[in-house]
Amino acid sequence: MKITILASEGAPYVKSGGLGDVMEALPAALARIPGNEVTLILPYYKKIKENPAYETELVLQYEVRLAWRRQYAGLMRLKDRGDGVTVYFVDNDYYFGGRSGSIYGDLDDGERYAYFSKACLDGMALLDQIPDVIQCNDWQTALVPTYLKAQYASRFPGTKCMYTIHNIEYQGWANAGFFDDVLGLPWEYRGVLEMNNSVNMMKGAIETCDLVTTVSETYSRELMYPYYAHGLDGIIANAAWKLTGITNGIDVGTFNPETDPALPAHYNADTFVEGKARVKAALQEEVGLPVEPDKPLMVMVTRLAGHKGLDLLCYIARRLLWEEDVQLLILGTGEPQFESFFKELAAEYPDRVAAKITFNLGLAARIYAGGDIYLMPSKSEPCGLSQMNAMRYGTVPVVHATGGLRDTVPPADEKGKGGLGFTFQSYNGDDFLAAVKRAVHLYRDDRANFEDLQYREMIQDYSWNKPAARYMALFEEMLSR
Repeated sequence: MKITILASEGAPYVKSGGLGDVMEALPAALARIPGNEVTLILPYYKKIKENPAYETELVLQYEVRLAWRRQYAGLMRLKDRGDGVTVYFVDNDYYFGGRSGSIYGDLDDGERYAYFSKACLDGMALLDQIPDVIQCNDWQTALVPTYLKAQYASRFPGTKCMYTIHNIEYQGWANAGFFDDVLGLPWEYRGVLEMNNSVNMMKGAIETCDLVTTVSETYSRELMYPYYAHGLDGIIANAAWKLTGITNGIDVGTFNPETDPALPAHYNADTFVEGKARVKAALQEEVGLPVEPDKPLMVMVTRLAGHKGLDLLCYIARRLLWEEDVQLLILGTGEPQFESFFKELAAEYPDRVAAKITFNLGLAARIYAGGDIYLMPSKSEPCGLSQMNAMRYGTVPVVHATGGLRDTVPPADEKGKGGLGFTFQSYNGDDFLAAVKRAVHLYRDDRANFEDLQYREMIQDYSWNKPAARYMALFEEMLSR
């Protein structure tokens, strides 16, 4: 099967969050299935263009039309990926190559990704590389299924399009004039894209694609409710017949306690007791906490943002430290109020709290491996990868039972039986605190059962093999229609 995947980011080339991780692992997993030809197309951002590690060659130059605009496009092919995935970058200095800093957040982001969507379709057509399936991701490629149906159907006969929602909070809104001034679509598609007297690109994708997927089964059901859908619940409900959830995997080659080069000691499911103890001691020393092997070390690697549940952690933090003899380690950057809170908390409790307000992949790996209890109280979480990273390293998660957290962390009882971590149902601080205490008390009072829980976590399959098989089943379903 010929599969082309379109996205605004993909590790290792460029990454701002979980989408980048998925776009590194999913194409590779699909390429490992015999008979598949997998192509990934990304924008040629400045940080990719200037990185000497990524050697590219120009394979095509062409013109992309956006309404009255005529814009250059160069299609660059990565010379060596090494895993069977063909990678192209869309080159245009005005939209991508000349920008500095972050990949999102420019005032013309709508126009940039409308251009990218058309450039991908034009490039595939000109190269005569017509895929069986196009899989596009989040609002930045949400115009692809609409363009495909409205303007490219004759050039892509038989091609089916899957649209994947990674986070519905970001939908690709633009003012009403955007339809005529930028998109250049036939007038009959105005109603497809219009919402609240504006353009909503994600709405258009949901209505025009062949299948809609989300990144966990629970999240696909949650999107039927206004609390989670950010205004699109009605649109989602109308598309329920073509909506399904596929829970993401993680890169088990990278996140591997047996081989991770960032760790001072290695271990597996049979040797984790000694191995994690060595990593924990080194981690405590690295972050300036006392090396206390029997004190539970609670950890969190996250973007410091409200929807990650930081308000709950702030609410319970001092009470938890008063009532339980624990250590707390936070790694991440984000909203100033949360950065300030954890800095102040660390200054108040220097022997029990460490706050590393930075981005450090090596330290993140050591935290996943050296922690005892992983906190993830997200208000909502389409899938979540950190909880699976933590479990892969034998660190017990405490999570809010929402989205992918519900799907990947079945709840254990107070003795650690019957699940893979500790959960709380209602989004409030008292319930979160109770769940944290269950984990702490199991660690402190019943280490044998705590270690049994860690072992069960470590032997689970977190790879992309099962999710990739589900994607293939849906691709085949689309093609059979």
